[in-house]
Amino acid sequence: MSFVLNLKRCATLATLALAAACTTPTAPIKPAEIKPPPRIKVALALGGGAAKGFAHIGVIKVLEQAGIPVDIVTGTSAGSVVGSLYASGLSGLELQKKAIELDESRLADVTLSRSGFIKGEALAGFINQMVGNRPIEKLARPFAAVATDLDSGEKKVFRSGNTGQAVRASASIPNVFQPVTIGSRRYVDGGLVSPVPVSAAREMGADFVIAVDISAKPQGGAGGFLSMLDQSINIMNKVALAQELKQADVIIRPQVQQLGSTAFAARNQTILEGERVGLLAVPVIKKMLAQKVGLIAAKRG
Repeated sequence: MSFVLNLKRCATLATLALAAACTTPTAPIKPAEIKPPPRIKVALALGGGAAKGFAHIGVIKVLEQAGIPVDIVTGTSAGSVVGSLYASGLSGLELQKKAIELDESRLADVTLSRSGFIKGEALAGFINQMVGNRPIEKLARPFAAVATDLDSGEKKVFRSGNTGQAVRASASIPNVFQPVTIGSRRYVDGGLVSPVPVSAAREMGADFVIAVDISAKPQGGAGGFLSMLDQSINIMNKVALAQELKQADVIIRPQVQQLGSTAFAARNQTILEGERVGLLAVPVIKKMLAQKVGLIAAKRG
């Protein structure tokens, strides 16, 4: 009898133990970890071309409307003018409004000098006013203005310091604007060594660079001041241009040759041309951005 009772007791204990085991909480099974797609840095490299630079505004408007982010901005000459204002936080629409309202005579502080008959101080003052007197390193987006060291012929990338002075240096067309002295060095237009500053964008950590090239020689001609300005703008080094553009992921080329480098009156037409070519480039940019994200994700494993 005792054996039977013991056997029943063992069976009961075993049942209770099994029930307890079944009700013991277990560690939750974690779902497979999903890594977000990598965030790549997109740069916009804006080239030089005087009044043809209004096309940059049209491109910027389209990129914003398409939701394509721009993390870094670099500019040469006219590109540094538009680029600095964009990097300061102005939208494409705001840039367009400022462009339409611009009285270019405000920027022409004429002087008598063998080194150039426009001082450029008015341009520097205008830029500083527009960016709220912030230095380059305090702008809303990382920005660089590219100039040429007049004595060494080397490229100079301004990533800090007085924004207006850097833009003035970048846009100082030889024989038209006086060279700009910053520190102990003299600087002139960056288009002589870096017509479209793609390499500067890469140096700033860009993973993907959209280059806007407006350096094509204007069609037709004009005498006197206009002819000299156009000629100065187009002393762009073709080898340097090719070296810069081969580092870009996408190249946008507004067809503004017929407008000329001094066609301020055609600013609306120039902006619209920037929009036109920008719209054509958007599908390509989005496709290549997706491919770039995929490549980086694959490398990260």
